[in-house]
Amino acid sequence: MRLSVPCYVGAMRAAVVLFPGLNADAEMIRTLELAGAKVTTAWYGDTSLPAGTDLVAIPGGFSYGDYLRCGAIAKVGPIMPAIKAHAARGGFVLGVCNGFQILTECALLPGALTRNAHLRFECKDVFVKAVAKGPFSPHAGSILRLPIAHGEGRYQASSEVLARLADEGRIAFVYCTNNGTVTTEANPNGSDNNIAGLYGGPSNNVLGLMPHPERMSENCLGGVDGLSLFEAAVG
Repeated sequence: MRLSVPCYVGAMRAAVVLFPGLNADAEMIRTLELAGAKVTTAWYGDTSLPAGTDLVAIPGGFSYGDYLRCGAIAKVGPIMPAIKAHAARGGFVLGVCNGFQILTECALLPGALTRNAHLRFECKDVFVKAVAKGPFSPHAGSILRLPIAHGEGRYQASSEVLARLADEGRIAFVYCTNNGTVTTEANPNGSDNNIAGLYGGPSNNVLGLMPHPERMSENCLGGVDGLSLFEAAVG
């Protein structure tokens, strides 16, 4: 697949979308600013994105208390048609944790995020490896230490979808050991094929990621591995 990455003049303009119950918006705003983006916010009740938006970010948390299914209520929010249109024309979209769940619920990404295989909430650091090329990816093979905090982070899809994701270079990140080996033991939630993050959109311009890169973006937080994703996109 041939990637066409937009070229931006001046600072990239990012909009962080706020849904009731999300709790990682401040970290998302801070990290985008550290990466050099000009950041504003959009409310879930808006029907359009801020003028000139280049990148839309949906933070983690518990939108609408995770009632029904994680992201199932947020997917019908008034802002979602504008986000879908932005993605369709090649604009960058990033969904982290609950944001990833929202992106699968609204079909911007295939598959579903379900209850962790062991039925426990996971809150710890994990390692992921960059697999596919895309605007949010450091160089292929990069190993990042990132935090997770989720009870429904198990990515599942049909065998046909999984094969297509691999063939099209859509698997963005996989859970691995600290030396990059992909093992069952390194998979914290039972995700199919150790999938931690997926690309979608016409040019891999949509990324859903279960770990939280924005919570590993400054040395005072324990490291800066997560910042590299934002720097790759913001340029």
